[in-house]
Amino acid sequence: MILLISAQQPESQSPINKRFGRTEWLMKYDSETAQWQSLANPGSQRSGGAGVAAAQFVIDQKADVVISGAFGPNAAGAFRAANITMSLFSKEVKTVQQAAEYFLQDKLEIFE
Repeated sequence: MILLISAQQPESQSPINKRFGRTEWLMKYDSETAQWQSLANPGSQRSGGAGVAAAQFVIDQKADVVISGAFGPNAAGAFRAANITMSLFSKEVKTVQQAAEYFLQDKLEIFE
């Protein structure tokens, strides 16, 4: 399973970033290989449409799941159309690695 998680820094121990479209980094985690990859978010510097640009990037990464603090309506619509699960950080989650662990343990809320 491929997870993409919004992050403040390009590392698995990074603090989470609750903003999806404007997050500087997206951390990609492959649960089958336990490999991490840092990806610069191409939508972070856009003057408009940041969420849609970030959503398209996530879709292009072949993600199964995206985890963040919130999703705008346009990004959420793109994820629904691509059958990508959206999940929200819980109050206990502080790092990107914790977010992945909590999701894999079914401890995070699914964004409908």
